[in-house]
Amino acid sequence: MAAEASTPAPAEASAKPFAVLFVCLGNICRSPAAEAVFRNLVSKRGLESKFQIDSAGTIGYHEGNKADSRMISTSKKRGIEVTSISRPIKPSDFRNFDLILAMDRQNYEDILSSFDRWQHKETLPDSGPKKVKLMCSYCKRHTESEVPDPYYGGAKGFEKVLDLLEDACESLLDSIVAEKENISA
Repeated sequence: MAAEASTPAPAEASAKPFAVLFVCLGNICRSPAAEAVFRNLVSKRGLESKFQIDSAGTIGYHEGNKADSRMISTSKKRGIEVTSISRPIKPSDFRNFDLILAMDRQNYEDILSSFDRWQHKETLPDSGPKKVKLMCSYCKRHTESEVPDPYYGGAKGFEKVLDLLEDACESLLDSIVAEKENISA
């Protein structure tokens, strides 16, 4: 009987990882940083096997490129490695991800517009639009409603983005762990 109690239930053993997609405009500054910050927090808690984490852009202009060197450098100073390669959001993301986090309102609207266009061409889950949330909706210490694009600004802009993302990602992870019974250390 004791052996049976320690064996995970079949649903737990085969539970698919909770999939989170971070999205900004070009997928070279904010969303790769969000992916890296979240991945770092997940790793620190030993939950890597419980999550699928990725990032994308609402445009494909930078597809195949590494993240902006300024974001890579600024993140590295905080002990966070940004390693993602830019890609545009695609229809399958609405099937494959449980949560899609937009960095700003324009990204949010662009993601929903893409969903509307794509759902006429292929089968997408009705829950697709409900999966899309604003990143800053998870902030606890900051009051900003959007993660500003640091691309045309200076070093302080990249620091600010990381401050917001660290706040939001910590709260996001706490929220997911609290809601999902199969995710715990």
